[in-house]
Amino acid sequence: MGLFNRLASRAELPKAIAAALELAKGERVLAFGVDDNTGAHVVATTYTLAVVTSSVEPILRRRWLSVDAGSWEPETGTLTVTWADGGRAGQWSFRDQRTLLPETLRERVQASVVLSTRLTLGDRRAGRVAIRQDFATHELISQTILGRHARADDPEVQAHVQAALAYLRDQVGLPA
Repeated sequence: MGLFNRLASRAELPKAIAAALELAKGERVLAFGVDDNTGAHVVATTYTLAVVTSSVEPILRRRWLSVDAGSWEPETGTLTVTWADGGRAGQWSFRDQRTLLPETLRERVQASVVLSTRLTLGDRRAGRVAIRQDFATHELISQTILGRHARADDPEVQAHVQAALAYLRDQVGLPA
């Protein structure tokens, strides 16, 4: 039995929260949890990660390709999500809940990565270049995430990024 079949048997998302998500055609809720600190619903759909407040106000809705990574701390029930654009991480707690959010987040982020490569730029500089898919549109999008010590305006970094992107785009059949 696959992940999506198991999710169907879980508790249902309240109708008001589901309505606030304004799901696109073909989009489904895969998993959700209620943040212990704010009462907000954190919802994983087939296309996005969303957060809706307890007063039914959407405060976050980001495509899976916008998620860089997630980490789950089982002892505290805390899910932390970092963003590909380097924005402030999201963090939610689900101490006394059984939620499939960590597994769903991992699956969705991994599934959005079509192809990727690491950049080793020397002198503690690193990064990652990827081709990721937007699940809603099926569009393939190039993405660059630079490490702490790598500067996007550094000509050497730019050259490595451009070479890596050209290689990846060629591998998936995208124009250079």
